Amino acid sequence: MGLRPVHVNIKAVDASGVGGFWAEALGWRAYRSGVATYVGPPGGLVWPDPVVVGVDVVPVPGAKGAAKSRTHLDLATTSLEHQAELVARLKERGATALDIGQGDVPWVVLADPEGNAFCVLEPRERYRDTGPVAAVVVDCGEPLAMARFWGEALGWTVHRATDDLVLLRAANGTGPYMELFRSPIADTAPDRVHLDLLPHPGGDQGAEVARLKGLGAVDLDLGQGDVPWTCLADPEGNAFCVLALP
Repeated sequence: MGLRPVHVNIKAVDASGVGGFWAEALGWRAYRSGVATYVGPPGGLVWPDPVVVGVDVVPVPGAKGAAKSRTHLDLATTSLEHQAELVARLKERGATALDIGQGDVPWVVLADPEGNAFCVLEPRERYRDTGPVAAVVVDCGEPLAMARFWGEALGWTVHRATDDLVLLRAANGTGPYMELFRSPIADTAPDRVHLDLLPHPGGDQGAEVARLKGLGAVDLDLGQGDVPWTCLADPEGNAFCVLALP
């Protein structure tokens, strides 16, 4: 039946505060969901959302380390004025400029109040219909090899493929892209940002986990204990979770 990403999981000491920041960044609302803060479109909590990839901010006791995140969000904008206004507003909410060696580029690299990197893109035609999240970007050593894994895992279509960058998107043309970007992998520790996947209606969590392992995923022990989701790592060590159907 396949899987789809339902939210990006972000770990934070102040989950409520960071959730509020991401609600401001995306123009959405922050909803309290147990101990976590879920950020999704206004109008009431809908989970799983049929189209949107939300943001789920989960409380953890320790602050983020200095290592660069291997997964981050790219935010879409509709004009250069929108980009500048969004950057200024997020800095007022606690975002900081971040230098990751990007040089002189048309996008702006920021960190949220707890140091998680993200980019505010200049307007691009490709992202005009993605919603506020243009892409979930994952650093890879070998993007083409990782595209084979993630394309099979999600059933997504490749829209662009080079040695350095692969873009995938849902076959129905909705929601954000997944971008696999070639970057040196210096730290294989589990990131504070990862994707959570959910089987499609009628699917089976156990069968999907077995299918992913057949594609090269491995079990990942994060100290999660007895929980209803399964923690895995892709073939390059990027963490993700397969959730149980509600």
